[in-house]
Amino acid sequence: MARQHARTLWYDRPKYVFMEFCVEDSTDVHVLIEDHRIVFSCKNADGVELYNEIEFYAKVNSKDSQDKRSARSITCFVRKWKEKVAWPRLTKEDIKPVWLSVDFDNWRDWEGDEEVELAQVEHYAELLKKVSTKRPPPGMDDLDDDSDSTEATST
Repeated sequence: MARQHARTLWYDRPKYVFMEFCVEDSTDVHVLIEDHRIVFSCKNADGVELYNEIEFYAKVNSKDSQDKRSARSITCFVRKWKEKVAWPRLTKEDIKPVWLSVDFDNWRDWEGDEEVELAQVEHYAELLKKVSTKRPPPGMDDLDDDSDSTEATST
């Protein structure tokens, strides 16, 4: 029986590249993560052998990468060698295999997130400053005196 490719989704983050090999009820799962490539193989529920080999766009830290198997897929967390460098694609070559797709449900344009995060921190600091600024307590002269109403209800 001929080998097939597993449908593979991927997305990029500042420290990691995530890949999901979409194979339900997989058996004989083997994942080999090297500094420049990943080799994935398994059998699906029908006994069909699936095999993917991907040369990475850039070098990764294979020792700090891992994979996790679930009933529906095998997810790989691949640590980038150079953090905070966006990958325009997963593969070394500028060719997109038909079985490889961007995981748009998890994709985020994280470049520039630091500026947004810094602006949020500054905004939060301003709010804290306003709240913590000591001001005199509000005047209570305009509050109604409830002592008249309690006497009226008790008689």
